[in-house]
Amino acid sequence: MAQITASMVKELREKTDAPMMECKKALTEAEGDMARAEEILRVKLGNKASKAAARITAEGLIGLHIASGKQVGAIIEVNCETDFVAKNDDFIAFVNQLAQIVAEKNPADVAALNEQAMGDGTVESTRSALVGKIGENMSVRRFQRFETENQLASYVHGGRIGVLVDFSGSEDVGKDLAMHIAATKPKALDAAGVPAEDIATERSVAEQKAAESGKPAEIVTKMVEGSVQKFLKEVTLLSQPFVKNDKQSVEQMLKEKGAGIARFALYVVGEGIEKKSEDFAAEVAAAASAS
Repeated sequence: MAQITASMVKELREKTDAPMMECKKALTEAEGDMARAEEILRVKLGNKASKAAARITAEGLIGLHIASGKQVGAIIEVNCETDFVAKNDDFIAFVNQLAQIVAEKNPADVAALNEQAMGDGTVESTRSALVGKIGENMSVRRFQRFETENQLASYVHGGRIGVLVDFSGSEDVGKDLAMHIAATKPKALDAAGVPAEDIATERSVAEQKAAESGKPAEIVTKMVEGSVQKFLKEVTLLSQPFVKNDKQSVEQMLKEKGAGIARFALYVVGEGIEKKSEDFAAEVAAAASAS
């Protein structure tokens, strides 16, 4: 039996982007024949997408695309299993192309997006092939598309926080708004947009705290209302202190510059997804025993 060296495995992985253990298995089966091993992997990779489909995808990237006229744009979250894959050039290109397809084709939902043409096939077939090539599950989670008579601005921080803003005013205002939103993560534009359940939760907590104070009922009522208003000021964009000048609110900044904001979309990778707890040492030991 031919000896399979680490350099052979590395060479095959660089050619195919397949997982290390799969490369080693293919080389062993091919008795060291590099071309045959690559062929074996190509046959096997088609099945890897279905095997990976059940694995949790809580890492990933935010993709953004704004058309040249700056009046149509899209933001999208695509998830994968590890932050290592989130840095893969093929994955990055896939995410960016998806954002462009959303902006240009205006699919109704993720299912409709998956049916859009991409490369020699569809978005779904391209995703499946990429899962096979990289060896990790990946999924398109959500997207939003803005079409406006105003302007659009965007900001991505580390690929993990993305913002799309529909605004009026100078380009600098749009950039400042997008960066402010990424930093402070407001829940809504103003109090009317804050989910009722969030306000109810905050009110309940405030009532319990105020009740423990032993103060008269009328004072307790004022304390609760004060707490709720403080919460709304903290989580609504227009009421927040502007990050570049905390002496004025975002609303005051916009008024001063003769600008405005109609809406925004804020995506944080993996937000709300329950991550699986991994025992890395056990994973390495399992991989070693399998070899």
